[in-house]
Amino acid sequence: MDKIRAIERLSRSRPTLEGAGVHLKRAFGSADVPRYDPFLMLDDFHSDRPADYMAGFPWHPHRGIETVTYMISGEVEHGDSMGNKGIIQSGEVQWMTAGSGIIHQEMPRRQKGTLWGLQLWVNLPASHKMMGPRYRDIRAADIPECRLASGSVVKVVAGSFNGCHGPVRDLIGDPEFLDVSVPNSGEFEHAIPKGHTAFAYVLEGEGRFTPGQEKAIPAESLLLYGDGDKVSIKAEKADLRFLLISGLPLSEPVAWRGPIVMNTEEELNVAFAEYRNGTFIKP
Repeated sequence: MDKIRAIERLSRSRPTLEGAGVHLKRAFGSADVPRYDPFLMLDDFHSDRPADYMAGFPWHPHRGIETVTYMISGEVEHGDSMGNKGIIQSGEVQWMTAGSGIIHQEMPRRQKGTLWGLQLWVNLPASHKMMGPRYRDIRAADIPECRLASGSVVKVVAGSFNGCHGPVRDLIGDPEFLDVSVPNSGEFEHAIPKGHTAFAYVLEGEGRFTPGQEKAIPAESLLLYGDGDKVSIKAEKADLRFLLISGLPLSEPVAWRGPIVMNTEEELNVAFAEYRNGTFIKP
């Protein structure tokens, strides 16, 4: 019989300032390494006050990781050291592999209503930390929606669900990134390979994320699952929406300082020295 994953850890996202002064909520970050391996950080930035976000994230470097920006509503303008530029709009995803190094900026645009986006950091293994940087810009129309008879809808950004395959492919470590909506009182199950790290972040509504759970879990909550074969989730009192993210742990040392994540302090020192002397970007 399949083992349903239990909740190993439950927490709330925490207010913090990032970039040039963007007010956001951090679901997890450097203090939680290696608990969410291979994932490093999840930030939730949403506000209807432009003063909370207009300072943005000016030019800064990355090396050794992938950053995944998912816009639920609103727009973020981006540019980078490779000459790429554009706008990430509502429902779109940018999956950026920093690899050997990239310098970029992400600047939210003033909105009428709420600007709402999430950014996930995915660690790269030592064998790929110095790979060539690359971008995948995914339009909303290219993200498949898998609709179930129960009324649930699963947007598949990466990985697969019920025959729906996400548009972000050829990823290191094969992570899965699902945006799941479950109607009031509806139930949802999904198999996740044993040994993979799995967590859920609640966007809207509330629900019970494992059978027998005493209280429904509300929005802005983060649930780390223990090991098992699948998750079983039920919406309570209202429609429920959450991210369900999983991946195979790297089980490697993590040396992290600011926007750069390597395996050793020596590698970090080299990266920052190269950034200072202008050799950070590789040909």
